[in-house]
Amino acid sequence: MSLVPLTLAISHYDHVTDLVNGRVPVEGVALTALGLQIEEIFFRQFTYGDFDCSEVSMAKYCSLVSQGNAPLVAIPVFPSRVPRHSSFYVRRDGPVKSPADLKGKRIGIPEWAQTASVYSRGLIAHQFGVDLTSIQWIQAGVDQPGRLEKVKLNLPKGINYTSKPDKSLSGMLVSGEIDVALSAHPPQCFEQGHPNVTRLFPDYLDVEMKYVKETGIYPIMHAVAFRREVVERNPWIAVNLFKAFDEARRRSVERALNNTSSVLPLPWGYEFAKRMQEIVGEDLMPYGIEKNRTTLEAFLQYAFEQGVCHRKLAPEDLFAASVQRSVKV
Repeated sequence: MSLVPLTLAISHYDHVTDLVNGRVPVEGVALTALGLQIEEIFFRQFTYGDFDCSEVSMAKYCSLVSQGNAPLVAIPVFPSRVPRHSSFYVRRDGPVKSPADLKGKRIGIPEWAQTASVYSRGLIAHQFGVDLTSIQWIQAGVDQPGRLEKVKLNLPKGINYTSKPDKSLSGMLVSGEIDVALSAHPPQCFEQGHPNVTRLFPDYLDVEMKYVKETGIYPIMHAVAFRREVVERNPWIAVNLFKAFDEARRRSVERALNNTSSVLPLPWGYEFAKRMQEIVGEDLMPYGIEKNRTTLEAFLQYAFEQGVCHRKLAPEDLFAASVQRSVKV
């Protein structure tokens, strides 16, 4: 049988390494893996459909599904997961000293439909108890002007949202035009050590680990999705790629827990991995629907409430039918 050619665009992660270098084959597939910058992958896939399969923004993908006739179909592989308390940047001399102070303030975001922004607003509304309609939302590029939304929004009544294509969040935070910047990537002013810019949660690691353990929400940033016609032409390909991703992840976790020699440039990397298992489970980066149901349901609730999703979705609505059940012997 001839192999089906498949292009896969994905960022570099240890838990996909054995897949992209061929150590874990995809049965029936001749895989061409492209290691590209995540912003380039998203832009090219959502704009032009350049790849047979790629890493995708969870929020943008869910938005497309909620609007019907989505050009992509995902498998429950989640290569990037990051809690987002760390993404709140404030002015030291500003009015925001605690989460409750976010009420009524000017908050900058890179995109309303950015996955990290959905989770951050979920924290504001559900963890901090602040009404999103009380906030003045300002959209702009993090460090460069010109960034725009990439999917159609269905903003709820009462949301005060303004786009500033000629501004950057970093510049507006320094000038005081905004009180807070929500950004997955630290704004340039913070990275360069501006004395008046800091995190709202300086001890974010402890805060985030407590949040994940108490809520069971282990934020999913990205999924993996095919162009729909690829799966329609070869329905078996979704399961085969999922199985290969999961095996590559399993091998990565095994390496991370090896205490003979650390695979990370950290002498106690394996010890940290063991502690993380106590918080997120033995898989460290679990794939599949059931192991991620709490997180998926929370995210879809936030995305619907915030107008990123145009209708309420269930986790099963997101993924190819063939990966939702497995054979039992």
